[in-house]
Amino acid sequence: METIDIKAEARSQVGKGSARAARRAGLVPAVIYGNKETAVSVTLDANQWRQLMHKPGIFSQLININVNNETHFVLPRDIQQHPVSEEAMHVDFLRVTKNATVAVGIAVEFLNEDKCTGLKLGGVLNIVRSQVELNCPAISIPEKLTVDLEGLNVGHTIHISSIELPEGCTPTITDRDFTVATIAAPRGGLDDDADETENTEEVSEETEESKSDS
Repeated sequence: METIDIKAEARSQVGKGSARAARRAGLVPAVIYGNKETAVSVTLDANQWRQLMHKPGIFSQLININVNNETHFVLPRDIQQHPVSEEAMHVDFLRVTKNATVAVGIAVEFLNEDKCTGLKLGGVLNIVRSQVELNCPAISIPEKLTVDLEGLNVGHTIHISSIELPEGCTPTITDRDFTVATIAAPRGGLDDDADETENTEEVSEETEESKSDS
């Protein structure tokens, strides 16, 4: 994922009054913290941040924030939004170093739904985790994980162990092989045509096995 460069202005005053004044001026109050350094209060251009905020994977987006000719290498950690307008009210940024490892939620993309046997038979893709939290090198955070559904049938469970993870990335959950998605049967069960197709496939397989044995 490419690093984005943005500019910010240092905030001399903090508190609710200062934050409200910043928002009235078309700015978003924010704070940069972490890496055992002093926290820095800043303001961002609201229009620029609005565009960035709605990008997919914003919480895994590396950003260089330039404040008074000093650059902070950060990750967005929290975005407080207005409950009605959903405009950003405040943003928290975490400083990272190039050698750091960070825990980040990575989106999961499912490919080849049109080639998934179970879905063609009327099954349903039940997504248990639309994103997976991984420990990743700060300078090589993946944009997404991909799951190939081609050939998977009804009843198939996709565990984290079956997904190829980028180099250096590991799940933050380590005590179990957790489920990411399943190919579930529809509530009413498979239709007659689907059952007949499955039965035909099973008979064909049994016939082939009998020929091989003989």
